[in-house]
Amino acid sequence: MESYDIIIIGAGPAGLAAGIYAGRQGTSTLILEKGPAGGLGLEVPMMENYPGYEMIAGMSLINETKKQVLKTTPLHEREEVESVKSDNGSFIIKTINDQYHARALIFSTGSKHRTLDVPGEIKLLGRGVCYCATCDGPLFAGKKVYMVGGGNSAAQEAIFLKNIGCDVTLIHRRDELRAEKYLQEMLKEKKIDIIWDTVVEEVKGDQFVEFLVLKNLKTSIVTEVPAQGIFISVGDTPINQLAKKLGVKLDEQGYIITDKSQRTNIPQVYAAGDITGGYKQWIVACSEGAVAAMAAYEDLQK
Repeated sequence: MESYDIIIIGAGPAGLAAGIYAGRQGTSTLILEKGPAGGLGLEVPMMENYPGYEMIAGMSLINETKKQVLKTTPLHEREEVESVKSDNGSFIIKTINDQYHARALIFSTGSKHRTLDVPGEIKLLGRGVCYCATCDGPLFAGKKVYMVGGGNSAAQEAIFLKNIGCDVTLIHRRDELRAEKYLQEMLKEKKIDIIWDTVVEEVKGDQFVEFLVLKNLKTSIVTEVPAQGIFISVGDTPINQLAKKLGVKLDEQGYIITDKSQRTNIPQVYAAGDITGGYKQWIVACSEGAVAAMAAYEDLQK
């Protein structure tokens, strides 16, 4: 069984930043990721608020970050962790491929897309129902699609869809967006229509998406609109199963509770990034990852 000082579970922005800081401090560190490195960061079309870059694609920033990580820290992509168990003050991590021993753990497992939970959504998943404009958007160039949501991600992805030639309309359940002002201005510049005070009641179609059933929350009027695709960006839910089984304390929403040094209630267990809730911004995740790695290093030295 391979043994490490620190094992980081999850290779989104937080996990990668933790890997950089842990590796540079001289600790033996391993990053385990069930999919490709990057997490939801891979789905960010373009960012204009990351320091040092006027504009950069999420995938590009992940690739640059991976290069830094790999100088000091091994990264095992597509190696899902199946269980984590305490072992006399340290931890045993079992994956689909192997088993590892760690003196400290950093959970950076992130979050996953929240669904609408409406009829037809799961049935037509991958056949017009999508959660990632960057991944699936090019398939809908020239087609009528709807983006559901009102935050930064929904606005960014609607702009991306417009830029690649989709006829996109935004649907939001309220009468104002949560997205940052500059994104709202871009929506106006791109002449992207917004349907206010409205929710999707059903996704209809035989083999592919054909119609959306919409309900206006103020008037209760139900309408049916033709559609060839629907992109959903209505928040996320924490991926907390491993931490929960280990006994890490969670808040009411399922996010890991940490102190200002990213320590959890279990000694030598830390958490960083979207799994801790709060502001789900790339730079915040990176900051928390760096803090978690430094705290872990300090604690191990004691």
